[in-house]
Amino acid sequence: MMTILTTQISLLLLLLLSITTFYKSSCSNHTVVGCNEKDRETLLTFKKGINDTLGRILTWSTEIDCCAWEGVHCENITGRVTKLDLTGKSNFDNEPFLKGEMNLCILELEFLSYLDLSSNDFDVIRFPSIQHNLTHSSNLFHLDLSPFRYHDHGPLHMDNLGWLSPHSSLKYLDLSGIHLHKETNWLQIVNTLPSLLELQLSHCNLNNFPSVEYLNLSLLVTLDLSLNNFTSHLPDGFFNLTKDLTYLDLSQSNIYGEIPSSLLNLQNLRDLYLSYNQLQESIPEEIGQLAHIQQLDLSENQLQGSIPSTLGNLSSLNYLSIGSNNFSGEISNLHFSKLSSLDHLDLRNSDFVIQIDLDWVPPFQLSHLSLRNTYQGPNFPSWIYTQKTLQYLDISSAGISLVDRKKFLNLIERIPVELYLSNNSIAEDISNLSLIGYVVRLDHNNFTGGLPNILSFAYGIDLSYNSFSGSIPHSWKNLEYLFYINLWSNRLSGEVLVNLSDWRQLQFMNLGENEFSGTIPLNIPQYLEVVILRGNQFEGSIPTQLFNLTNLFHLDLAHNKLSGSITECIYNLTHMVTSNFVDEWNNAPIELFTKGQDYVYEIEPDRRTIDFSANNLSGKVPLELFRLVKVQTLNLSHNNFIGTIPKTIGGMKNMESLDFSNNKLCGEIPQSMSLLTFLGYLNLSYNNFDGKIPIATQLQSFNASSYIGNPKLCGAPLNNCTTEEENPGNTENEDDESIRESLYLGMGVGFAVGFWGICGSMFLIRKWRHAYFRLVDRVGDYLYVTLIVKLNSFR
Repeated sequence: MMTILTTQISLLLLLLLSITTFYKSSCSNHTVVGCNEKDRETLLTFKKGINDTLGRILTWSTEIDCCAWEGVHCENITGRVTKLDLTGKSNFDNEPFLKGEMNLCILELEFLSYLDLSSNDFDVIRFPSIQHNLTHSSNLFHLDLSPFRYHDHGPLHMDNLGWLSPHSSLKYLDLSGIHLHKETNWLQIVNTLPSLLELQLSHCNLNNFPSVEYLNLSLLVTLDLSLNNFTSHLPDGFFNLTKDLTYLDLSQSNIYGEIPSSLLNLQNLRDLYLSYNQLQESIPEEIGQLAHIQQLDLSENQLQGSIPSTLGNLSSLNYLSIGSNNFSGEISNLHFSKLSSLDHLDLRNSDFVIQIDLDWVPPFQLSHLSLRNTYQGPNFPSWIYTQKTLQYLDISSAGISLVDRKKFLNLIERIPVELYLSNNSIAEDISNLSLIGYVVRLDHNNFTGGLPNILSFAYGIDLSYNSFSGSIPHSWKNLEYLFYINLWSNRLSGEVLVNLSDWRQLQFMNLGENEFSGTIPLNIPQYLEVVILRGNQFEGSIPTQLFNLTNLFHLDLAHNKLSGSITECIYNLTHMVTSNFVDEWNNAPIELFTKGQDYVYEIEPDRRTIDFSANNLSGKVPLELFRLVKVQTLNLSHNNFIGTIPKTIGGMKNMESLDFSNNKLCGEIPQSMSLLTFLGYLNLSYNNFDGKIPIATQLQSFNASSYIGNPKLCGAPLNNCTTEEENPGNTENEDDESIRESLYLGMGVGFAVGFWGICGSMFLIRKWRHAYFRLVDRVGDYLYVTLIVKLNSFR
């Protein structure tokens, strides 16, 4: 009985406990409060200055609880805002979400612990006055205000960092991309943040290192001061500020001097980037003591001496870049004997002697290798054949002429990202290969046979200056991502692919100096900016579609068999009319023929060129051509053009090289050509120009060869004109003298006729004669009386 009673009591207690728990749970669910009114007002104040281009904060409406707004996170029980995340990093269209004013009133949110406004495009930062005198203790531990990397309106400015002082709980701070050049005590202010673990001040235009005395950043583990302008040595004690630093980036900060010895105190360092500075002297031997280092970049400096052998002790190293320095001495496989984790190796642009054993098998498998401008030849380095995971290989300009054919072909066929073998002397037939790289550059070698197959996702192809023959493989039709193709100076033939329009992304096309034939395809990729078809056997007319490429700024069709006339549609080449630049180009060389010679230069989108020379083109040169006012090189020579040069040519004030020679142009050279003040090369020879060469310093600065072959053309600098032609002003003087003589003669005759007409009448007519004598008597009497009166008055 007692047992049953006990059981019943236990069940009753369990039931009561369950009811209580359920009640509390129910009460808890109903006590969740909405957004705090004060926080909501602060958020709305922040919203006022924002230009929300993509509708990111459309949900920020008074009709919706602010805890449900985009990017806003609240504490469930209190309804206080604890996190605001409006970063634009999730925007895959590479367009900033928010623009306008960044109002830091947002820091007045009392319980805010996380604020990320990064990757937006604010143009001004506003500091409310209350921000300098916060009445509550800041809970903020994460703050990221770094702007979108590409500004339409210039950099975002911040005059000082004093507003940071109240936020002593900060652990993560990123102000990268905000200009702080007026803040000279940035390091001392950072020192007031004792909890700071990560500091990002990249690209802040910092220009000085303040004193590091009495500073202590003992908890700091990540420091990024890259892309600044310190123009100084690093202070000796800088690396004594913290012992726990694991990540340090000082690249591109204009730092000079030697690598400070205090750097070696950072025993926990894993990532060190000092590239693109002006560091001198040698790499300290003690660098081998950084046992945990994984990424080391000392490239693009002025470091000297030999590579220390202790570098080979860094067994954790997976990224090593020491190229583009002034190193000397030798580097051998002993330097890499313990680097079993190495994945990225960059030794480019180095003069040291590489002594690698022929049978050496490295302890690592690289994904990235750059030996550009380091002498390796004449044999291709055999140890590279052992690298099965290479994705990027650059062994350009390395003096290589001999390869192990089977191993070499197997190697280059498996490079999936970028393959650079430029400027060597490799002579192999690779027509049976299928290259899979996004970028393939095999230019300036001696490759023979047909072109290799290229997989459809290729981005850039440069096979220029080789001995490839045959036609473009039909499989190339599928290169829908192709941006750049250069086949200059080979022995390629056949008709160019009719369906060039399948290369929808193509912007650079150089097929020059080959043996291509047929007509220029009508279906041309619409984004083309450079078209070079020079030195082939193309025939037929220039398709109108070519003149509808609004981005085109370099067009070279010279030395073909083209015929017909130039249409008025040429004015549709609007990039040759306006100043708008096209995309930035990276190391894409053009064979430019201008100023009577040819030379190679890197593509510059602000340079415009048209070359139709050495074809069979005819008809008048359309006036619309001379409206392309941004053109700097224009060559229409060795054709059959007729007509005159219009006066509007004077509007092409950017012209530097002009060649109309060997045509059938006629008429006078317009005076407006004297306005072409940048003209450095002019050739109007062998046409039918007549009249006098306009007198202008610019036009007389060229020698006679610019004008010869025009029999009716006169004036300096030609010396084949007669004296009368050379001095046309004398004829004008003679004409003026003749006119003056006629005028004087006429006046004399008129005077004589008038004089004798009056006097003769007086002598012949008696009444006139008597009247004349009476008039003379009266005048005489009047003068006598007047004289006597005057004399009496003097007396």
